[in-house]
Parts: sequence; structure tokens; C-alpha cells
Amino acid sequence: MFRPSFLAAALIAVPMLSAPAFAQGEGADTVVATVGGQEITLGQMIVMKQSVQDPAMANLPDQALWDMMLDQLIRQTAVAAAAEETAGVRAQVELMRRNTLATAAVSQVAGLEPSDAELQATYDRLFGTAEAVPEFNAAHILVETEEEAASIKTELDGGADFGDLAEQHSTGPSGPNRGDLGWFAADQMVAPFAEAVAAMKPGSVSDPVQTEFGWHVIKLNETRLREAPPLAEVREQVAQIVRREKVEAEIERLVGEAEVKKTEGLDPTRMNDTDLLEAK
Repeated sequence: MFRPSFLAAALIAVPMLSAPAFAQGEGADTVVATVGGQEITLGQMIVMKQSVQDPAMANLPDQALWDMMLDQLIRQTAVAAAAEETAGVRAQVELMRRNTLATAAVSQVAGLEPSDAELQATYDRLFGTAEAVPEFNAAHILVETEEEAASIKTELDGGADFGDLAEQHSTGPSGPNRGDLGWFAADQMVAPFAEAVAAMKPGSVSDPVQTEFGWHVIKLNETRLREAPPLAEVREQVAQIVRREKVEAEIERLVGEAEVKKTEGLDPTRMNDTDLLEAK
């Protein structure tokens, strides 16, 4: 593929070429120029345009972009004709050819829209047996010592406002937000914290709880059960899974049907011998 910066740099002080007028029925194999007998086609121009990533270049008028790209392809073709074909060049060209073909084959499978039946079957496999997950809405005050946590708990038992104390004392990132942690599942928290919250009732405040981060005083606001999302809500994610699995299955099918013969006895260290690539 072409790097836009290289493309732009190669066009300095170069006379522009005019785009030919094509009939509506022209195809990708239509020749737009020849260089020493080598053909440059409309399909190559289209592919090159797809590779342009610079927004300024991509937004040029068609005529200006045509001229720039065609001149670059002419330069590339002329320079390529002067190169000596080595084993390394042949290997690279072949790898690029196979990669392009493999990408095209995979894209054909990935581009197929999953059927409703496929989506439903995959959704049922992913979520059909999923149990509702308890979630908690809580706030906490995090301090360094048990003594500090116990003192804060005493103040709370005496009627102090939890959010005010969190703003004043909490060392955690939720302190400025009055200790609010929002909604979370147990597996999102460290074990001692999760176990303490799971044992609490909404509206209650815990005794000091120690974790690797320090000492917490926790207030549980609400609990709820998170049910599996409806298919409509996760349709696109499920569709991506269907596409990925179909691609993987197609790759496995093609590899399984291919006749593969590995040459035995080769020394694997030979792949470090880059001098072999210089052979004609």
C-alpha cells in the first residue's frame, strides 16, 4: 500500500496529467497508462485511492487526486522496471499476493449478514443459561488506619453526613464525589470489600473493612439483579461474534481440505541467513 506522505513528496515540481474520459461501462482492467509496456489500470487507481489516509489529500477534487496518483504510479512503474528481481523480491511479492487473496476470502465470509436464526442461536448460547447477577450501589470512605476508620464510623453513628465525611477524609479517588462508587458487581471489587457489601442491607454502614488499599467504611445504598440483556440490546455484538466464528470455521475448513506437505530435515536456523535473499 502507498504511504500518503511518500506519495506527496514524490510529486514535487511534476507536471500534471489529464484524466481520460471513460465510458460508463469501463472496468477495473481498463488501462489508464502504459510505461515501457507495463499497464496501469483503473483498478490500481481505485485501490491506491482507498489507501490514502491524509484527509487533505483524500478531499482533493477528483481531477487533482487523479493526476497526483497517476503520476506516482508512472514513477513507481518506471523505477520498478529498473530493479533486479531477487529471491527476496519474489518472496515478498508472493507473500503480499497470498495475503491479499486471503484477506479477500475472509472478507467475503465476514461480510455476510448473519441470519436471525444464527443471531438467536448464538445469543441463546451466550446468555440462555446466564443467571441474574447481584449488583450494588455503594459509597465508601477510605483512610490509612483502623483508628481513623473507627473514629469516622463513630461520627456516622452519631448522625454525621456520610458524603461530607467522605469529602473531608477519604483518600480514594471517589472522595471528591462524596465517596460514591456507583453500581458494581462483586467481582469488580477486591474480595474483602465485596464480601462486606454482600453481607450488608441497603441503608446500612459497615464497620471498618481492611483491604490492600487501606481501611474502608462502606455505605450500601441499593441492590439489584442484573438480568441478561435482551437480544435487541446486544444484537451488533452478537453479530460480530457470529461473523468471527464463521470466519474461523471457514479457515479451519479450508486448511483441513488443503493437501499440506511439510519438508522434513531443514535446519530452522537457515531462516536467519538473509544473504539467501540476494540470489537472482
